[in-house]
Amino acid sequence: MATSTYLSGITTLTVNAVDVADQCTMLSVTELRETLDQTTLTNSSRRFRGGLYNNEITMTLLQSYVAGETFATIQPLVGVTTTVVATVTDGAVTKVITLANCYLESMPLINANLGELSTVDLTFVGGDLSIA
Repeated sequence: MATSTYLSGITTLTVNAVDVADQCTMLSVTELRETLDQTTLTNSSRRFRGGLYNNEITMTLLQSYVAGETFATIQPLVGVTTTVVATVTDGAVTKVITLANCYLESMPLINANLGELSTVDLTFVGGDLSIA
């Protein structure tokens, strides 16, 4: 059941092959490369280079406990790896951002305030980022 309008440019958002774009109110994809120190005794200041990638996708979803919605889709993924795919369209340009083998450490089971829609903030980390 659609409960949200689409985010600007995000046409689809799938988590473990289930489209959750209609539940998403915020999405952030971060490409992160860990910093490695390559300073030597001959340097007068610190020098750095990129190490391993540690990519991250953060999203806020409206919470729903109905079968096939947010809770049923996300809760079984806690502690395992999965794939998150976001399709972004800007005019004639479409990009598909995929984070494969990413890890979900935790999921708030209840996050609610009186008179407000319940939401869950999720962070998927690690994995292999590709943009096509």
